[in-house]
Parts: sequence; structure tokens; C-alpha cells
Amino acid sequence: MNDTFSPIALSRLLELTLRQLKEGHFFGIPEALFAREINPKFATERFAQKLATPLGVAAGPHTQLSQNIIAAWLWAPDISSLKTVQTLDELNVSKPCIDMQDEGYNCEWSQELKIKESYDQYLDAWIMIHVIDQVQGHGQVQGQGQELFRELVLEPKVGIFNMSVGYNMEGILKENVQWFLEKMRHSEEDIARKVELLKKIYPDIRNIAIPGCISNNITLSTMHGCPPEEIETIGRYLIREKQLHTVIKLNPTLLGKEIVHAILNKKLGYKTPVPDQAFDHDLKFDDAVRIIRTLQEEASKSKVSFGIKLTNTLESSNFRGVLPDEMVYMSGRALHPLAVNLALKLQETFDGQLDISFSAGADCFNFPDLIACGLTPVTVCSDLLKPGGYGRLSQYLNNLDTSFEQTGATSVQSFILRKSATAGEDVKHSALASLRKYTASLESTEFYHKPFRQPSIKTPGKLDYFDCIHAPCVNTCPTNQEIPRYLDHVSHGRMKEAFETVFRTNPFPSVTGTVCDHECQTKCTRIHYDDPLAIREIKRFVADHVEDGPLPEVIAPRGKKVAIIGAGPAGLSCAYYLHIAGFRVTVFEA
Repeated sequence: MNDTFSPIALSRLLELTLRQLKEGHFFGIPEALFAREINPKFATERFAQKLATPLGVAAGPHTQLSQNIIAAWLWAPDISSLKTVQTLDELNVSKPCIDMQDEGYNCEWSQELKIKESYDQYLDAWIMIHVIDQVQGHGQVQGQGQELFRELVLEPKVGIFNMSVGYNMEGILKENVQWFLEKMRHSEEDIARKVELLKKIYPDIRNIAIPGCISNNITLSTMHGCPPEEIETIGRYLIREKQLHTVIKLNPTLLGKEIVHAILNKKLGYKTPVPDQAFDHDLKFDDAVRIIRTLQEEASKSKVSFGIKLTNTLESSNFRGVLPDEMVYMSGRALHPLAVNLALKLQETFDGQLDISFSAGADCFNFPDLIACGLTPVTVCSDLLKPGGYGRLSQYLNNLDTSFEQTGATSVQSFILRKSATAGEDVKHSALASLRKYTASLESTEFYHKPFRQPSIKTPGKLDYFDCIHAPCVNTCPTNQEIPRYLDHVSHGRMKEAFETVFRTNPFPSVTGTVCDHECQTKCTRIHYDDPLAIREIKRFVADHVEDGPLPEVIAPRGKKVAIIGAGPAGLSCAYYLHIAGFRVTVFEA
């Protein structure tokens, strides 16, 4: 298997997608988890466009290939932050490049495809999303559009594609980046060409109104160490010359060395070593404030929006040794308290008036709090790189729905007002009050502290391409029990089959179901969501509820003897399986 990206031809992707949607899934992920009937109370606005929710996906490995962008859109249909492109588009990305455990680390930072390939993937995804939107009964049509699955025509929910470019002014002015920026604004000819190719597969595509502007907005991602003058120059250029709604992503090092070390290492207990150089060559807070004020004025003059995004990853020394590079970049829940503290510092400086979008350790549990703090939209990356992938996004909106019900909120604005500790009617100041409260709570919230025992599903085995389909709890169990199989039997009430599955590798389920130290549960993939499954207790439950379990057939005696020293679980298990295999066994115990 190759470890480089291999894009799917658009015609093939369309065929696969139409067939899979009829079957009720997209690349194996069930339709039941798609973002379908979204609560209208979640509606918000971004870049002068209406959005159904304040949730999207952040730039990452899941926003490069068209099928991944489509999958992300199906679960969070409002903002897709596309992977950063740069003029140097023939990178040799180190592999592995992402280590996502408790806190996450990566050593990749831009697209693995060439710029023209990236554009083609973004264009394919843009076309496909409009097709799917019509198939699902939402899309805008030209003339008599045929709907495959639904009779009800709803408002289109295509959402926003957010471009991202880097990493300096010289690179952005290069011909290939300029070509990319122009194409993302004006792709009418390319869309027409591709529609002509696809009409044989899906004739109704000719009736779909697919806008030629894929994106009119952009996020600037700068290199760690980019000078403040360079950042300001690029921002002015994107706003004034390109007339793009512009967002600048800032680094957590803006907090300063003392604060970062105090929060991350001392209070929260993470061992992540952040070198002095990360602070020495990065943007300083006062410079950031000056740049923000300048670009706000430029955006106002150009009649486009300007905001910031928190935060970029945190530059760190590679102390784990999992990734090959000397420097790595931290993300995930360890980054969350730093980013929230930075958000508070900035909003205090701007009296709560700053437009801040958020992507740093966001998950389904803190999502409602972030919305209450006015940090919208929230985009997600690290959380999606854990087991469950895109399917994890459904719980974000479910939890937000619950929070709306608890507060009696009828809109995002009323939710912010009702969650605030103040009694005022000013949304921005209410959000700032909630941000102060939320920031103060993080240091005492156990979830954000480094646990004594590292939650990880990694096992000592070599990481191979298909490890994602093998349960780590099985490898961790001394008997390699078929844990997923017997859990599935129990979930469907098939107790006899569950007992047979356990008994194949464990002749003493009543005993081990009581006294086993259940190391399997330390590798349960549920630890990336909440708590591990009660694997040991379920095994005991099976043993207690199957009175007359089936006994295995004993092979005829082989005429061979075996002596086993030790009558512990291993010795007795060995004796049992040797006995049914036809051996005469004697167990010795002191």
C-alpha cells in the first residue's frame, strides 16, 4: 500500500456516492449520523452568509481529498476549512506525521497535493456537495429538477468553503498561488466542463445551480516566526487587493512564556517541552493587537469582514519519539485551556468586540460552553482524528440542543444571554462574562489535567495500515479474547452465542469476570469519548446468565501426557484446552 494520497476520479466518486446514499451510508458511515433536521435555533451568520449551525471542520488531513471533504460536510454542513496551500507544493511529508493520543502532535502543516491537484479536489467536492444537496431534497435547481429520494424541497445547505494560504508574502505572490486564488473565486468554466462529463451518470446535474465562486473568504496561516510586518502586509493584501473576507490564525505563544509554562506544565501537569525559541521568534501580544486594529480598519473600508482564529498548534520539542521530526506541534485538549486564556486576554483588550472563531481542543462536551462564550464558529480537527471520526460530530449538535432546552434559548444570541452571569441584554458583553467564568473553571476541571495514567489505545505492536480495524482491547487481553464479538452478541440478547465466544479462549469466565485486572479496558476505544466499556463485568454477566453453557467436544486420547506446573488461571486454562485436545494432563501446585 502506498502512503501518498490518490484522488478518486470525479465520475467514479459520483457513481459511488449515488449508490451508497441509496444504501444508507457514505463510505461505510451510516446515514443515521448525518446532520439532517438541524434545529433552526442554531442558525448563525459568517462572511455575510447564513449558516444552519456554528459548527464546522478545521483544516487538517480530512479536508484535502474530495471524499473526505464531502464526509465532513455530511456531518457538519456549514464550514469546511480547507487544507492550507502554499507555493512549495512538492513536499516530502514525514510519515507518520500525526500522533493523536491524549494531547496530539503533528509534523505536517500544509497540503500533500500539488496546488492544482488541491484545487481540483476542492472543486470536485464543491460540485458533489451540490449534487448531494439536491439528492437529499435541499438543493436549488434550474428548471425541472428531479429529486431521487425526497419530495420536500428545503433551503440549500451547502455552507462555506474557507480557503487557507501560507506562509509568507513572497510565496502568496507566486504564480501558482495566484492561480489558485483566482480559480477559487471564478471556476465557472471548470464547473461547466465537469458537469458535461457527469451528465451521463446523473443527467439532472445540468439543472443544479452550482455557483462559480467556491470561496470568497480566507484564513491566513503563517509560519512560526513570521515577522509582524509580514503578517500585516499579507492581511492588507488579502483584504484590500483580493477583497476577501479574511481571518488570521494566531499562535498560543501570544500568552508569553511564563503564562504558557504556568498553565500547561505546572497547573495542568503536561510534560510537553515548549522551547524558548517558540516564544522568541513568534508574534508578540502588543504587535498582534496593533495588527488586529489596523486590519479591522482595512476591512471596514473594503466592506469585508475580518476576524481571528484561535489557535494554531503549539510548537514543541519532540519528546515522545513517535514522530520523526525534531520539532512537533501540539493540539487537542492540552491546547484548549491555553487557547481559551488567549481568547479572554484578547477580548478583554477589545472589550468583547473581537470576532473570534475557535479551534483548539474543541469537543462535544465543551462545544456549548464555547458557543456561550461567543467563540463562533467552532471548527474541529483533533477530535475527528480519534476513533469514530466524522461520526463524533453528531453529539456536538445533540449536546448543544440539550443546552438550548435547559436554558430555554430560542437562538444563539438568546443562548449567550441566558448562559451569562450578567443580567444585561448586550450579547457581546454577556459572551465576555461567560468567557471569564469558563476560563476560570478550566484549571480546576479534571478533564484538562494530565492524567496519572495516560489514556491511550496504542499497543506494543507495530503500527500497520489496517490497525484501525483491529480492536486494541483484543491485543491487550492475555487470552486475546474476541471482546467485540461477545459484546455484540450481548447487545443483541444472544447470550448463548456470547458464552460460546468467551469459552473459546477462556474456560473460567465466572472467575475472570470477577478477579481479572481487566487491562483490556485501559485500551477500550471508548476512552476517546468518555469511559471504557465494562468488559469484565459484561463477561461475568454472561457467565451468570447462561446456566447450561455448551461444552466443547473432547478429542479422543492421543496417548500423550503433559505436566503443568502452577494452578493459576494460565495453568488451569492450559490444562483445560490440552485436555479437550486429547492430552492427559496433570497439574502440580505447591
